[in-house]
Amino acid sequence: MTNIYDFEARRIDGQAVPLAEFRGQVLLIVNTASKCGFTPQFEGLEALYRKYAARGLSVLGFPSNQFMSQDPGSNDEIGAFCVQNYGVSFPMMEKIDVNGADATPLYQWLVKEAPGLLGSTAIKWNFTKFLVGRDGQVIRRYAPMDKPESIAGDIEKALAAS
Repeated sequence: MTNIYDFEARRIDGQAVPLAEFRGQVLLIVNTASKCGFTPQFEGLEALYRKYAARGLSVLGFPSNQFMSQDPGSNDEIGAFCVQNYGVSFPMMEKIDVNGADATPLYQWLVKEAPGLLGSTAIKWNFTKFLVGRDGQVIRRYAPMDKPESIAGDIEKALAAS
């Protein structure tokens, strides 16, 4: 796999979505959880999406229950939670594994393209973020404690790039 467009995901309703549908857009890919101390970041993610969607940003949320079982609900429950509590309108995907033998191919690729601190390829916690440029290549990885609003400048640079 050479870029993000080589992968497929499933929307939270189970519908397959080739990531090639997002070709030419800037993507912010985030592993999410509904019962985490960082869960309020949904609000900031939604604000980024609303602010920059018209310029070509898509936020893609990937729920994961791998960190202290902080997203135990079904896909339907997770989707309803995100909409009811945070007004999420950006695409939410099916719950996935982001680490280990069952990690989705997308996340296996993301962590190789943008390793974490000291070269670690593991996702350490919920709300790790990956910024992907219009060319389908990973620009940068952000830690869970990096608030969505703190990466707005990098998003603007990515949106301005041709």
